[in-house]
Amino acid sequence: MTAEPSFHQLRLLLTLAEELHFGRAAARLFITQPALSQQIGALEKRLSLKLIDRTTRRVALTDAGHALLLEAKEVINAMDRLLTQAGRRRHSGKVVIGMLEGALGLTSTRAVLKAVRNHCPDFTFDVRVLDLVGQHRCLETGEVDALFGYLPAKAGVTSLPFAHEPRLACVSRAARLASSPELTLAELSREAVVGVSREVPRTWREFWAADPRPDGAAVRYTGHGVTSLEAMLTIVALGEGIAFVPAGVRDLYPRPDVRYLPVLDMWPCTPALLWPEGAGDLPGVADLRIAAAQVAV
Repeated sequence: MTAEPSFHQLRLLLTLAEELHFGRAAARLFITQPALSQQIGALEKRLSLKLIDRTTRRVALTDAGHALLLEAKEVINAMDRLLTQAGRRRHSGKVVIGMLEGALGLTSTRAVLKAVRNHCPDFTFDVRVLDLVGQHRCLETGEVDALFGYLPAKAGVTSLPFAHEPRLACVSRAARLASSPELTLAELSREAVVGVSREVPRTWREFWAADPRPDGAAVRYTGHGVTSLEAMLTIVALGEGIAFVPAGVRDLYPRPDVRYLPVLDMWPCTPALLWPEGAGDLPGVADLRIAAAQVAV
């Protein structure tokens, strides 16, 4: 008997079919390229069908892949509808949502909250704003049920990316770079990046410092160990370092003493809904997950 594919594998297939590139699809899903390839291979094995033609130059759907893609979409949409209906019929309750500073300013975040409130009018959602350290600790301690934050996520946390957002360089308005309309990472290679608290996971700190740089240049950090976005911007304003921030910060934190500049070769960041492994089907969390999937781009 052929083993049934998982919904996770079907969602991976949909993303790969949209990108037709394992690297881009893996980056969008925030998993490694080998992990994506392994899951697609496992899906093909379960279905006893070749779904993807892949060479060193191209990725394409086979005829079977094209045919099953429509069915996969129907299966996933049906499951989302089922979970939505289940969410409407659960007992009322309280769901505590963590929100990293600045995440509420995203249009996509507000869309998720609006969607889940429409589907679950009996739920009470308690939103708590968290700093850079709190966002990584809150799920582990049980302080919140789910979190709106940015990838990468730490081990033991499941994530559902729902948008992509450019990152900007934040520099002091008095700095020599402030007069530039746009920058490159090479132009920023000599600038120290404001150091974030060591309580923040290393992978997260390095991602937000663009460390390592594409040309292999070493990244130099300041010794501040900040824990909040406000503190980071203040240090930048004083000319003691630069920072890379989500584009939404420019609108949420307009300051006369800093400038937010596009970086031509900076890869985007990924806002996501995050929850503890195994908690995705709990009341409230499941509804947030469904709403995030509906607005995902």
